[in-house]
Amino acid sequence: MSNSDLIVVGVDGSEGGRHALRWAVAEGRRTGAAVEAVTAWSWDGIEAAMLAATSPRIEREQAERVSQHELDLVLAGAGSSSPVAREVVEGHPVKVLLDAARRASLLVLGSHGHGRLRHAVLGSISEECVRHATCPVVVIPLPRHDTETPNAVAVPAGR
Repeated sequence: MSNSDLIVVGVDGSEGGRHALRWAVAEGRRTGAAVEAVTAWSWDGIEAAMLAATSPRIEREQAERVSQHELDLVLAGAGSSSPVAREVVEGHPVKVLLDAARRASLLVLGSHGHGRLRHAVLGSISEECVRHATCPVVVIPLPRHDTETPNAVAVPAGR
């Protein structure tokens, strides 16, 4: 597959990631490009939400469940049988997404995800990807209301 027909989209289980996946699937259908949903995971030794010890195996399994759930949810809502590849990769989200984007013609991200720090306009992961991607990046903002369709914000590579 050439990089001219691949859309990589970051999926993290957040509302922003879900909107990005919906947009990427629709864009793939419109252009004939393949879509690859990429979920990054890492294990820092402590489950942040519960402050309970966990394991790398549990973190990877959770990332797999989140990735599959989000894909199932979006494809069911789109009524699409369009194939979407899933990739769940261990590593920091910025590095994982930038590595995947090297093979792509487009990287699609939600404006905010599950990052610990939130930026006023753009999530920290999205912001870093916009700065360092080798392909164009489309950032899908959260709609103001559930009934609104998000508008894409395209950023050329290297900006």
